[in-house]
Amino acid sequence: MLDAFEIFTTSGVVLWSRSYAPVGAHVVNGLINDVFIEEKVRPQSHTVEGVSPVYKREKYSLKWKKVEEMGLVFVAVYQSLLHLSWIDKLLDNIATIFVDLYKSELKSLRARVVVYPFDKYFDQQVRELEGTAVEAKEPLVATKEKDDPFVSSDNGGPPPPPVPALLKAQPQAARTEALSLESTPSQSPNTSRPSTPGSSHIITGKTGPGGRVSRRARKAANANANASSGEESLKKGKPKTTGKKMRKWDADGLADEDDGEVLDYSAAPDEEGQVPAVQAVAQESWGKKTGKGQFVLKDLGEEINSILESADAQKAKAGSSTGIMGSGFNAIGGLFRNIVGGKVLTEADLEKPLKAMEDHLLKKNVAREAAIRLCQGVERELVGKKTGSFQSIDAALRTAMESSLRKMLTPTSSLDLLREIQSVTAPTSKSQTPRPYVISIVGVNGVGKSTNLSKICFFLLQNNYRVLIAACDTFRSGAVEQLRVHARNLKELSARENVGEVELYEKGYGKDAANVAKDAVNYAASNKFDVVLIDTAGRRHNDQRLMSSLEKFAKFANPDKIFMVGEALVGTDSVMQARNFNQAFGPGRNLDGFIISKCDTVGDMVGTLVSMVHATGIPIVFLGVGQHYGDLRGLSVPWAVNLLMK
Repeated sequence: MLDAFEIFTTSGVVLWSRSYAPVGAHVVNGLINDVFIEEKVRPQSHTVEGVSPVYKREKYSLKWKKVEEMGLVFVAVYQSLLHLSWIDKLLDNIATIFVDLYKSELKSLRARVVVYPFDKYFDQQVRELEGTAVEAKEPLVATKEKDDPFVSSDNGGPPPPPVPALLKAQPQAARTEALSLESTPSQSPNTSRPSTPGSSHIITGKTGPGGRVSRRARKAANANANASSGEESLKKGKPKTTGKKMRKWDADGLADEDDGEVLDYSAAPDEEGQVPAVQAVAQESWGKKTGKGQFVLKDLGEEINSILESADAQKAKAGSSTGIMGSGFNAIGGLFRNIVGGKVLTEADLEKPLKAMEDHLLKKNVAREAAIRLCQGVERELVGKKTGSFQSIDAALRTAMESSLRKMLTPTSSLDLLREIQSVTAPTSKSQTPRPYVISIVGVNGVGKSTNLSKICFFLLQNNYRVLIAACDTFRSGAVEQLRVHARNLKELSARENVGEVELYEKGYGKDAANVAKDAVNYAASNKFDVVLIDTAGRRHNDQRLMSSLEKFAKFANPDKIFMVGEALVGTDSVMQARNFNQAFGPGRNLDGFIISKCDTVGDMVGTLVSMVHATGIPIVFLGVGQHYGDLRGLSVPWAVNLLMK
């Protein structure tokens, strides 16, 4: 397993890093000092073509690759006991992808302070080359709390660690201060690990030896937790108040209680009183312009493969054929394993392989009923068929399963959202009246509806549409303010790039969401908006009272598209979520597509895509792969099938 990976400049500034295990700063420092500065160590394998040089330090092996023209060094750290044959390929691929993605930033004078959002590209390459999912490691700062069974929230332990937004305020020197290759310290703009060992959480309070909480302290904490405010009021004879007071903030961030406390920290001014600018998103990093001038999204799998294919083509053109013979030999050799040769397959032949395939799909987060349906379909297809001359049962099963997955995930209708918007906002027929195109976003609580709505809005702004965001979550406190922040950021980005226009339509809290949506559509029609994006309140899919209001909402707003946001990490409950939402809008009205959020958090366990499509037959329209406005991708079916079959 890889322990750490770092990308830094030859002057010692870390641009990006990832850590899976604690590695002392002196390990990489030794490489820099012994190899690059003093040149007193002759690295192993330095003369072998296609093999990265190796530097040994304590129990670690360090392999690196230098990109001279960019002044970059890529370093992989792993334990010497392990034989990781794919490290050389990882270094080559990561160097190619990183330089291709950020070549303009690396050539600029601000290369040291630019943030490089490279996590998803790195994880994708590790998954492909390692062949197994990279196990998610606990953050280094949480080691003590996790190892100590006496320190937890269940037994009266300390409160949970502070949120990441508050931790960001701490200085992040990362590896730069340890390298000390410049006269002035530089901060690492982007790092995927805690910057210093001293940033671990300090446990306070009365504890016993070794940080254990005393029995008296735990008893007192549990007693306080069991006594709620409602019970106290009943004991005192006071009537228990019901309902929920909706707090509302004005444009200055003041609450309606008028206590003078500023509660809106979304754009806090710095020491000079300036509000920080919204980070720009480069178009080429998440989409491209077509010949007709439309901006279309990239597929994550195609994006990475196109970079590597382009680099391979350049190497082939230069006469380099390193690694081609080896990979071809292994591929051919694999065909001669477990040869069956011209056998007519029976149910008995397929029983064990199909059971293994079902277990494999379950491990990929596919719901059991979806996995069983896929395996039964493959069995019906293969029973009675004759295998090829050099084909094993496993190979035939794998081919059939890939075909079934591809058929399931491939949409049966057009997903060209831009063409549909154009046909409504600017119809070619004179009998049709132009009107705004209405898209509604629904889903359970916390899946990322507002965030993905904002990503879609940014995508539409790139195509110069006038977008109205309708705040129809009139229940959750802070929902309107959240959209207000997104609208403010998107307005700043659109004005900076001179693309599109966005506005927020809101009526506060406590209003009927269906009426607010209807009024927003009428407002958009009278003010010549092209698209209306309607945000709705999150609701539990198994709560009939909450789900019943969606039918009225669909009739009042009459959206052209209803997209449901589902989490990639939700598990097998995705089947019931998809079915209940698909049936909640009344007779003749169903969902039109899924947006799968948080795809960057599950590795190759993307079975939620299969489960939701299996449950409803509704296609996947977008994938959320991060927290920036540009982290939206279209579904690449080959990419998804490849991850599911690994």
